[in-house]
Amino acid sequence: MNRTILHVDLNSYYASVEGLYHPELRDRPMAVGGDVEARHGIILAKNNLAKGFGIKTGEVIWQARQKCPDLVCLPPDFRKYLRFSKLARAIYADYTDRIEAFGIDECWLDVTGSLGLFGDGARIADTIRARMREELGITASAGVSFNKIFAKLGSDIKKPDATTVISKENFRELVWPLPVGELLYVGRSTKKKLENRAIFTIGDLARRDVHALRLLLGVWGETLWHFANGLDSAPVGHAGEESFIKSVGNSTTTPRDLMNEEDVKMTVFVLAESVAARLRRHGMKCRTVAIHVRNTELFTFERQGKIPAPSFVSGDIAGKAMDLFREHYRWDKPIRSIGVRGADLVTASGHVQLDLFDEDKSEAEALERTIDGIRQRFGPYSLQRCALLQDRKLTGFNPKDDHVIHPVSFFR
Repeated sequence: MNRTILHVDLNSYYASVEGLYHPELRDRPMAVGGDVEARHGIILAKNNLAKGFGIKTGEVIWQARQKCPDLVCLPPDFRKYLRFSKLARAIYADYTDRIEAFGIDECWLDVTGSLGLFGDGARIADTIRARMREELGITASAGVSFNKIFAKLGSDIKKPDATTVISKENFRELVWPLPVGELLYVGRSTKKKLENRAIFTIGDLARRDVHALRLLLGVWGETLWHFANGLDSAPVGHAGEESFIKSVGNSTTTPRDLMNEEDVKMTVFVLAESVAARLRRHGMKCRTVAIHVRNTELFTFERQGKIPAPSFVSGDIAGKAMDLFREHYRWDKPIRSIGVRGADLVTASGHVQLDLFDEDKSEAEALERTIDGIRQRFGPYSLQRCALLQDRKLTGFNPKDDHVIHPVSFFR
């Protein structure tokens, strides 16, 4: 059966939403970026005027200001962006119930069953774009195709506020000449490996022997070959479906370099408390703890290890994280950012084999649930560990609420 799939991408999303709240900035180069003082200073989104100066997403703010001294940089406000994302999805829901998010500002829509009511895919895409402009005040680009991969490529080919149709008849002319890095999931490392084999375009990838690609990239090489040849058959999920949570984590770029183990310990406990609280909220426990460390020269490593029994107690998570850190970090350089993650999850209410010699965790679990209730009622800073009060500049952040994480999925 032939499918009709749309991919709708809200243009310059964060900057577009901020433009609605700050109309005086619409005619000025404007970007949404992190907190320079807290060293989260990168460009997250920019308007078209800022793009004209060559400012790129992910660029450090001070570099962007060298290109455009008059750049206005606003801090991100994820509550606004989540609100408009929900409003956009309400519009999509008028045309299909098969809506799958790909981040906060992008969605796939399978409108195969709606063609008899609303017209072909291009007409539905144009109608949605018009409603975005008229009802929300923002623009969107849409790709229309017979699979998810090409629909996403279509939304990227022409921006802003445009519809691109990639069909079984024209995809070789439209898609194959594009650089291979434009294909979904071809990152810098994969792109370099492909280019070393003279694979520079998506067409080069599509025409290459699939067995040679499998030797080069493993099973992923075969997957990319299928993508390039339009053989993607992944379904679009139903609205409201959520992928199973495989891990829960938080990380932070610290407001100053971490110079010693005490600095690391304070930061790790803030992150571990956030991870533990989120695990409890989802009714999960972790059996593995992982840390992510980046030093001042941007060298990064990740290590993980099992804990004796599944837990959502912050002390257990922080203790294992510190054990991993002590074992693997040699203090060649100060640390710039650090993350803690709980993985290998199990249901918190499930039956667990107890060890005769292990301490009873029920009191610690009850205590942490009580702390959750106090913080929910009186705020995240109403109850804190004494050790975290030694350096409020270092520990005065709330990763559970400040860091909004949006799941990205493709395979279902």
